[in-house]
Amino acid sequence: MSNLLKRSCYSTEISSDLIGKELVFNGWVAGKRNLGSLVFVDLRDREGILQLVFDKELNEELYAKASKLGREYVIGVKGFLRKRDTANADLITGEVELKVTELEIFSTSAVPPIHVREDDGAKEELRLKYRYLDLRKKKNMDRLRLRAKINRVLREYLANEGFIEFETPILNKTTPEGARDYLVPSRVNPGKFYALPQSPQIFKQLLMIAGADRYYQITRCFRDEDLRADRQPEFTQLDIEMSFIDQEGVMELNEGLMKHLFKEIVGVDLPLPLRRMSYHEAMERYGSDKPDTRYGMELLPLEDVFRDSEFRVFASAVEEGKSIRGIFVPGEGVFSSKELKNLEKMAKTYGAAGLATVILEEEPKGSIAKFLGEKEIAALRSLAGGEKGTFFIVSDEKKAVLTVLGNLRGSIARQKELYDPKQFDLIWIVDFPAFHFDEEAQRYVAEHHPFTMPKEEDLAYLEIDPLRIKADCYDLVINGFETASGSIRIHDSKLQAKIFDVLGFTKESANQRFGFFIDALKYGTPPHGGIAYGIDRLTMIFSETENIRDVIAFPKSLQATCLMSDAPSYADDKQLEELHIRVIKNED
Repeated sequence: MSNLLKRSCYSTEISSDLIGKELVFNGWVAGKRNLGSLVFVDLRDREGILQLVFDKELNEELYAKASKLGREYVIGVKGFLRKRDTANADLITGEVELKVTELEIFSTSAVPPIHVREDDGAKEELRLKYRYLDLRKKKNMDRLRLRAKINRVLREYLANEGFIEFETPILNKTTPEGARDYLVPSRVNPGKFYALPQSPQIFKQLLMIAGADRYYQITRCFRDEDLRADRQPEFTQLDIEMSFIDQEGVMELNEGLMKHLFKEIVGVDLPLPLRRMSYHEAMERYGSDKPDTRYGMELLPLEDVFRDSEFRVFASAVEEGKSIRGIFVPGEGVFSSKELKNLEKMAKTYGAAGLATVILEEEPKGSIAKFLGEKEIAALRSLAGGEKGTFFIVSDEKKAVLTVLGNLRGSIARQKELYDPKQFDLIWIVDFPAFHFDEEAQRYVAEHHPFTMPKEEDLAYLEIDPLRIKADCYDLVINGFETASGSIRIHDSKLQAKIFDVLGFTKESANQRFGFFIDALKYGTPPHGGIAYGIDRLTMIFSETENIRDVIAFPKSLQATCLMSDAPSYADDKQLEELHIRVIKNED
């Protein structure tokens, strides 16, 4: 065994009392400088960088060996720690260096396709293809270490609160409702398929029926859905369920959990209780059920401004009962003409027919300013509090207007950096609708999932007007991201049957999909509820990044592919034959 394999410590664990001591370090060659009779090598380990010195006059053979070192060679060194003549303030270890007496090259390296440094400028596709090199950057590894710390803190808190960590099945039956399942063919049961879990929902409820009382697990979940910057096909969630609990109890426990987590991770002392806002208020004020309230720009109703206006486009919209709303961005000259055009294009991608602008300066400008009279301009100035700035206005059916302006609001805030990225904004969103009506399928669909308890005071509407029913559920929103979602569950088998009926399930189809669970509800089910946190999103927020791929060791691309391993891939004919599967080739 090499005597250089056993490191003395990591580079950043060096203290002043180690100066003059003989030490061993392992790591990668991050850089090399040859200055005549001296070779300086930057050794990178998991914690940082340490400068190594090879002196030709002291050991010519060692000097020659060091001169041949290349980037990303893996080495072990022994030597004596000493103070540097000139300190490097950019490094934690910048006041010391190792005068090397022994060097072993454990492995060489081909020329890396990306530079292992923070400012390498490599495109994301290349970084994902060589993710193992990308993770050598301290910033990226630190994010994964932060993730591990978050998991540890969560586990410790829940264990101290009497929760038991359980594991639930990865392979289960498909219950198509919501996002698409990832299916796994069964070799021993030809023609049948397992589904990877979208969440452990049913199993955690079964554990409550089993008497577990307080359950949690940090688990992998899978959803075959369209991807975006904060979404992956496989993701990790902290799943929590409790018996003999109501909404207040769930929220109180989770506020304690968040207070502890924020204190441990970022040193922030969260004031409790957290703010609460109804779904209706969130949509009306922010155009989103996950509002970021670190900045203003609330949606303003403008129907009264344009009622009987000479600008007939908006006046007619008011007459037709349509909604007209706007957001106001204060500041003179905030947007260039190009930016305004790009925002209009963006609004159209969100579903708007167009985007009207009124720029409040000494002389009003903007796309519709010339069509407006003094009355409308005065009303807009009043709504703006007399400030100069820009109104962005959309007219359409109310739901469309809220969606467009809600998305536009977030985009503008990010582009113009209208908030402090180090600020944390936590808010509970409550009183969601229990159902919506799917026009295409011509049936009611559960907003969350079919096991969510309706508000008790709304149960009378179950058979006459399901859209009036609110759900006993709650989302925790942090900085505009839905970070956790939960609900009180149905614990009465008769009520669960009624909900399935409202959702258009026949008794036969409900039994086919959920029969084992419906049966379990008959054997004494306690009132219960819970919540699930997205660990990826939580880590993303603490890491001050808006790309979820930054906080996952080996993430998928926006096309749901692994650029490193080339997954998904084709299966060979023998595998398909064993699974009784035949692939039908697309003729196009």
